[in-house]
Amino acid sequence: MNESGIEQVSDTAFMAAAYRAAETDRPGALFRDPLAARLAGDRGRKIVASLPKQAFVGGWTVAIRTRIIDDLIQAAIAEGVDAVLNLGAGLDTRPYRMELPRTLRWIEADYPHVIALKEARLAGETPRCRLERVGLDLGDAGARRSFLDEAAAQSSKILVLTEAVTPYLSEDAVSSLGADLRSHASIRYWVADYFSPASYEYRRRSGMSRAMKNAPFLFEPKDYFAFFARIGWKPKDTRYLALEAERLRRPAPFPVVIRLVVRVLQLFASPERRREMKQYAGLVLFEPAQVRRT
Repeated sequence: MNESGIEQVSDTAFMAAAYRAAETDRPGALFRDPLAARLAGDRGRKIVASLPKQAFVGGWTVAIRTRIIDDLIQAAIAEGVDAVLNLGAGLDTRPYRMELPRTLRWIEADYPHVIALKEARLAGETPRCRLERVGLDLGDAGARRSFLDEAAAQSSKILVLTEAVTPYLSEDAVSSLGADLRSHASIRYWVADYFSPASYEYRRRSGMSRAMKNAPFLFEPKDYFAFFARIGWKPKDTRYLALEAERLRRPAPFPVVIRLVVRVLQLFASPERRREMKQYAGLVLFEPAQVRRT
């Protein structure tokens, strides 16, 4: 095992599950995930413990991100979504913990070893919707397209979720995935992580890039929204972590000194700069750039 505890990208699923377990145990939790601790296990707790001290906002980030995605999914279901494709599903448990229509089709796709571990640890648990799991390497373009062809043919209005997936893909890989999703008329929405260029630089300065050298961020476009526009996707709803945290009354757990510095900077910053400071990361609900007839 390497000194950081992260040996490959799929290990980040244990880290996220450990953070969700910690949020579940917190008074006034933003969500409850009673299965997270079981899935995270000792591996997840050790990974979190191995991260640099600058990673103290990691649990907060996962909590806010999780709540945002929960809300986006519920809104999409209210608009008629009948299937969710969770690509790179990791140790997510939304089919078990969310209030979902029993008729909703939910398909999880991830590496076969992740799927096998998840099925073993969740044996005996009953999902609240029609849950399916597929062992799949999303980097295998041929296998991915076959999977999408089959899934898209069996549903009429699909939301694709790629939580904490696109940051670990190259720009070419994200472009290829976007084209594959765009080719199916039944795929109406795509949820992806957003990071600003400033956040990339902070990640490097904070030591997170070194700590996660075996699972590096690869997707760092200079103009995020222009990139997605080029591959045929436009934002329908953008939720920024800092702004959602204000709404949820869950500020980032920065030390007092950092909070004071940020407040001083905001006092002297232009309105545009203040806006940028609150829009450094978030989630985007994309839809096809042009309306397609089905």
